[in-house]
Amino acid sequence: MGQKVNPIGLRLALNKNWSSRWYAAKACFGDWLHEDLKIRTYIKKNYNQAGIARIVIERYSSNVRITIQAARPGLLIGRKGTELEELRASVAKLLPGREVILDVVEVKRPEINAQLVGESIALQLEKRIGFRRAMKKAIQSAMEGGAEGIKIQCSGRLGAAELARTEHYKEGRTPLHTLKANIDYGFAEANTTAGKIGVKVWICHKEAMEDMQNATNAKKSKAQKGAARQ
Repeated sequence: MGQKVNPIGLRLALNKNWSSRWYAAKACFGDWLHEDLKIRTYIKKNYNQAGIARIVIERYSSNVRITIQAARPGLLIGRKGTELEELRASVAKLLPGREVILDVVEVKRPEINAQLVGESIALQLEKRIGFRRAMKKAIQSAMEGGAEGIKIQCSGRLGAAELARTEHYKEGRTPLHTLKANIDYGFAEANTTAGKIGVKVWICHKEAMEDMQNATNAKKSKAQKGAARQ
């Protein structure tokens, strides 16, 4: 059996960052962890059409800042911010007694975001588009978008076959054992009539597209207490 490891988790100390950024005592760690899971599940389920790539959750004091990275932020914000306010109110019900701050960040190049590419392929498989066609089209778009390399793997009853199998296509370089390589990883599932089909995507970026660039500082735009230092 080969030993598999998540490329993002392997690079957390080097060029990746956590999706949940907070520190908790042992007594409340489990509760906060389940709160984060509920928040992500709710947002992904109700606003999946917005193309959500990542949800970053930061906690400080009694405030919770949620940064949503989406390919179509207009669907989250709505006209004059009405949708965003409704979303904030809905998420606040999951976090009683805490102030919720919502930020929406646009993903400018969704064709080279591994999570969005995986979800796009899964959506095409649900629409009964050929898996080879969907995978090759995604590879072509990613390479034209400036990716250094991409690898896509689909597993399940491909083409409604009786036996499940795994097929993958790749182009360029995706050095998974090179820790300094900026590997973006995404996973999605397609619910087809023949069963679930898993889609995994690895994309190697040329430049260091650090996730921290799109993150929001927990205490950003917050006035400091007391007199300013001289």
